[in-house]
Amino acid sequence: MSDAASADATEVSQGYAVLARCWRQPDERLRAAIESGELAGVVELDTVDLTTLRTEHTRLFVGPDGPPCPPYESIYRDGDGDAAGNVLGPSTRAVVDWYDEYGLGLDSEWSDLPDHIATELEFASHLSTVAPPETCEQFFDEHPRQWFETFFDAVRAETREPFYAELADATAAVVL
Repeated sequence: MSDAASADATEVSQGYAVLARCWRQPDERLRAAIESGELAGVVELDTVDLTTLRTEHTRLFVGPDGPPCPPYESIYRDGDGDAAGNVLGPSTRAVVDWYDEYGLGLDSEWSDLPDHIATELEFASHLSTVAPPETCEQFFDEHPRQWFETFFDAVRAETREPFYAELADATAAVVL
C-alpha cells in the first residue's frame, strides 16, 4: 500500500471510529471532544450537557420500556412484516461471521450485542485498515446499508436533542 493510500485508510478508519464513539453511551471524553471542536463536521454543537445527553441516549437506545430506536441490526432486519426482529437473530450471526473472518472474536467481558451500530462502525474502522476498500463496501452493503436508513429515520423522528439528529445525518453521509 502506498503512503498516500495508507494515510487515506487511516483517515477513513479514524472517521468510522469517531462515529462509533458518538453512538456509545456519552462520556466525558465525548463532551470534551464536542467542546474542543474535535468533532467538527460530525456535530456542530459548541457545548453539550453530559447529563442531558446521557438521559437522551438512554431514552432513545436503552429503555426502560423498550427504546424507540433500538441500535441493533437484528431488530430491523430479522422481523416479519411490521413486527420487529429479535436480537441475536440471523443478521447478528452473519455480522459475527464477518468479525470472525477478520480475527475479531467477541470479548466475553463486552456487554453489548455484536450488531450494535457502534460495533459495526468499529468493525468498519478496523476493516478499512486491513482490507481493500471494496471489502468495506461489501460489508456496508450486506449489513449497515440494510438497516441504518430506517434506524436514522427513527432517531431523527424521536430525538429531543440536536446531537442525535446531527449524528444520524453525519453517519448517513459517510455510510449510505
